[in-house]
Amino acid sequence: MPQNLAHADRRKTARAKRPVSIRKRILVFGGALLLAAAFALVVYIRDYAERASDRAFDRLLAASALTIGGAVQLEAGRVTVELPLASFAMFSGEDRIFYAVESPQGQNVTGEADLSEGLAPATGSDPVFADKAYRDDRVRVASVGRLVSTAEGTGWVTIRVAETRGERDALAREILHNALWPILLLTLLALLLLWAGIGRAFAPLLSLETHLRERSPDDLSPVELPAPSETAQLVGALNGFTARLKLARERLEALVAEAAHEVRTPLASLRAQAELALAERDPAALRRDVERIHEGAVQASQLVSQLLMDATVTHRLENQPEPTPVAPLAQEVVRRLSPDLSDRVSLSIAPDAAEAELDVDRVVLREAIRNLVDNALRYSEGEVEISIARNGPALDIAVRDRGPGIPDHEKPLVFGRFRRGEAGARIDRGGSGLGLAIVARVAEAHRGAVLLRDREGGGLAVHLRLPAEAAPASQPPAPDRRNVLALLTLLTVFASAFSAPRPAEAAADFPAREKPAAATLHILGATDTGLFSHLIRAFQAAHPTIAVAYEENESRAVYDQLVSAQRAAPDLVVSSASDLQVKLVNEGLVRPFAPTRLAAIPDWARWRSEVFGFTFEPAVIVYNTNLVKPEEAPRTHLELAELLEREPQRFLGRVGTYDVARSGVGYLLATQDQAISSYFWRLAAAFGRARVQLTASSPEILDRIATGDLAMGYNIIGSYAFARADAGAPIGIVVPDDYVLVFSRSLLIPEDAPQPELAEAFIEFALSPAGQAILAGPAALGALLPGADGRWTADRIASLGQGAVQPIRFGPSLLVGLDRQRRERFLATWQEIVSPH
Repeated sequence: MPQNLAHADRRKTARAKRPVSIRKRILVFGGALLLAAAFALVVYIRDYAERASDRAFDRLLAASALTIGGAVQLEAGRVTVELPLASFAMFSGEDRIFYAVESPQGQNVTGEADLSEGLAPATGSDPVFADKAYRDDRVRVASVGRLVSTAEGTGWVTIRVAETRGERDALAREILHNALWPILLLTLLALLLLWAGIGRAFAPLLSLETHLRERSPDDLSPVELPAPSETAQLVGALNGFTARLKLARERLEALVAEAAHEVRTPLASLRAQAELALAERDPAALRRDVERIHEGAVQASQLVSQLLMDATVTHRLENQPEPTPVAPLAQEVVRRLSPDLSDRVSLSIAPDAAEAELDVDRVVLREAIRNLVDNALRYSEGEVEISIARNGPALDIAVRDRGPGIPDHEKPLVFGRFRRGEAGARIDRGGSGLGLAIVARVAEAHRGAVLLRDREGGGLAVHLRLPAEAAPASQPPAPDRRNVLALLTLLTVFASAFSAPRPAEAAADFPAREKPAAATLHILGATDTGLFSHLIRAFQAAHPTIAVAYEENESRAVYDQLVSAQRAAPDLVVSSASDLQVKLVNEGLVRPFAPTRLAAIPDWARWRSEVFGFTFEPAVIVYNTNLVKPEEAPRTHLELAELLEREPQRFLGRVGTYDVARSGVGYLLATQDQAISSYFWRLAAAFGRARVQLTASSPEILDRIATGDLAMGYNIIGSYAFARADAGAPIGIVVPDDYVLVFSRSLLIPEDAPQPELAEAFIEFALSPAGQAILAGPAALGALLPGADGRWTADRIASLGQGAVQPIRFGPSLLVGLDRQRRERFLATWQEIVSPH
């Protein structure tokens, strides 16, 4: 363990001694600042992208709410609203849409009753936006008001439209991602420029290094190189250092010369006296010679001590000063005196100077005071007084004696090295002439002064005055930080009502081809079992261990069963009612899934990667060829209305169409007709006069047409009609020449499907070339995806008519027709016109 600790200490020491690269430090620091700035910029851009995305989508949200608000009416004092078809047309993305309309009393008129929870009622017509959690998702809500006046008073109807944030967040991410690359490139470029700039910034230092290396060791002259202001301070400090070094060397040389001169004489005298003593035979004379030798040795020793102290003071004056209490230092000088000398010294400290401190080197100040006291004791016989007091901004240290004093003409001279006054020289107490020189140098270095004053009654007073906050004159100037701040600044500059499910009309089991079955796929659908069985058996051919249980029901009943959740959820749902399928998705009741051929599905036939169209089926007019001749069969919607108006008795009770109140696909086709055709209600009136036969099933209408019970059928699903015609039924099929509605039967996986992996496998097969070939062939449901082999492809079906093909697009716009009030109003009008009896 000790060896490990020693090894760790050596590694720490090695790291500590390793030279630090300023270039790398600046690069790391500058890089960190650039990265911090880039991060801050990314955060700002992200915030900006979110706000920009909200502004863009909020306009659409507000437009939708205002469109609905424009349709608010009062009927018999009751607030009503029929959602305009354009209410949700502006929402073309994959976000879920919710809405609610509330009366001034806070009662729900239509839409989602729980959407307004936590939101204040509208008090104006200007849109107000808010974010909230709704049905396990984050939504953006736009609320607008519509002022209405009733017998109960005037109040604001509140209209709210909410949209999930998927498209907004996607746009914000796109803006952010588009900005990230420029930021990254600019950051890298800035780092490269920073590296190059550091190199150029250090070029003067390299020139300075070269200049200093080429100098001779004795050359201490100032460096005179052109340098920028930042390195000029370094050059100035270097010149200051060399000047001090030169001065120190000169002092050292002078000291050595003076020491050699001053010490040579005493040593020569000692040598001569020693030689005489060696030759002396008289004991008394020998003793006198030895005493003179001792006295000379003492003087030489004192001289050497003073010379060493002079050198020490000269050296320590270069040190960094530190706050030093003065009074304790003076007390220390007195304590170090011998007892016979300390008895002669008195120390007085003024109260305001008791805690005084000076920024000096402690040893230097102590030696200055000691030299003053030593001189006073050496050249006087009486008491020596030491006093410390404040004198304005300075601190005055005074030493007073009763010696011979110094004449005025000698006072300026005694501060020289090895200089003594004449009176002192006559007394010859062994002084070296360095004491006052040392004191003067200390005072000069600290911007102070030494004053010599005569005392009344004889004697001398020496005052050492030092500024109380003095800094050594040799201290280099503080670095100018403005350039550093400028550099930091530069670097810094561098983000429907619930109802009980109806009993199934038919259920079929398709056993697995290989026993035992690995699993059973449960499908709930509104597709004719006979036609859908072709696709099921083809799927089982590809998955022979999978059994299939298919439950057929009406499209509306399929929707109600899933919403009510009173029965176990199926694994897969197939329906021709695109609007009801979209509503299931919008309600959050569907699992997302990304099929392999998702991109091949036309945009109009899929939504949110949750509902997928897989067929191409037109709404057609079908007639019995024995009752209606091909040449008189209507080719357009207007011709059908005119035919029924012209011959009402001929077709009385002989025309069939969907019961839009019971059939989901029938209601969908009728609302789409209303949106496209200006003749829709005229046609509906013609149906009423002809006493149209209503049913919820296309196959039932086709059966009655084939038997002659009905002469014509309207808005019949084309795939069923094509299959009957191929089977030899006496029917004719008209793909209208004015426009033809096309819908796509769709597949979705319920959110709580027990076996979603089996449903995903079926969807993959239905969209595969093999599955589409079945739809274009024996199933005759129409292949949606291009490239399918078979008779009933999308291109061929579209070519059967001359009219514009109008696909029914999956998306929020289909929700308009499902609005409760709009549906009730539509059904009431339909009932009044089509079935008045």
